[in-house]
Amino acid sequence: MKKQASPVKKRALSSRTARTRTAGPSAKAQIIRFVVIGDSHVGYGNSSSIFKNLLPKAVAGVKPRFVIFGGDNAQAGADHGNHADAFYKDFKDTVTSTLGNIPYKASIGNWEASTVNLFTKYLGAVSGKMNFPGTQGKVKYVWLDCALGRFTPASINLLTNLDDQHFYIIDFHWPLKVSGITVESSHVLSGAETGRFFASIPAKARDKVLAIFTHHGHLFYRKLNNIYPGFTQTKFFVCGCSGDYKCKLNGDRGYYDAALTINGNQASIEAFRIKVV
Repeated sequence: MKKQASPVKKRALSSRTARTRTAGPSAKAQIIRFVVIGDSHVGYGNSSSIFKNLLPKAVAGVKPRFVIFGGDNAQAGADHGNHADAFYKDFKDTVTSTLGNIPYKASIGNWEASTVNLFTKYLGAVSGKMNFPGTQGKVKYVWLDCALGRFTPASINLLTNLDDQHFYIIDFHWPLKVSGITVESSHVLSGAETGRFFASIPAKARDKVLAIFTHHGHLFYRKLNNIYPGFTQTKFFVCGCSGDYKCKLNGDRGYYDAALTINGNQASIEAFRIKVV
């Protein structure tokens, strides 16, 4: 993928892998730091200023190798559609000036679904698969389009073509309906669509899905095992928000400070919420 171009105390990420997927020879562990950022809604209220304050904090200290933006990056839909181009440009300019040469990828959210042409103009394809930076192709990053609460055929096709030769980190906007989720039901995919997502992943690839990151709920939630039958080790995350739109200061505003650990043919993910006020 082409690179697009008061401090917060971070919780230290352990280099210990909580779970391994396959047995293999020991090797010096490789740790790749990355950041996951949720709904910024640039263009709404004071979102632009809040996002400009939050993003530098997310990439300060240990420089991440990759940044994930989870959709509703710009407040580009509904009655704000007339200003969508300016909102996308504002988001993109902030990202480019802050990240420099750090690669990033943005998923598409419901507020961007009516402006797909502008999304692709500023932020690239709405779904796809790429090498996760720094992994030499061992780990693939997959981003999907479920902006309207249903996965597109192209997104389902990406899932059906996953194999057992790589590990996967997957991101999309709407949270899955997993047991115990605390996100408001109106902001969670239906049980049928959740089942469709999991059923689309071939059985041979299910142990290779390290983590699923989602957004839309404007709060943090995580479930670290047994997220769905057949997915005992996959970790599931809902990310908070990074703007002014329905983004509470009680811990929902922030990001995930994450680490991918690769040790031989084993891999694992750790991710911790970082609050920003």
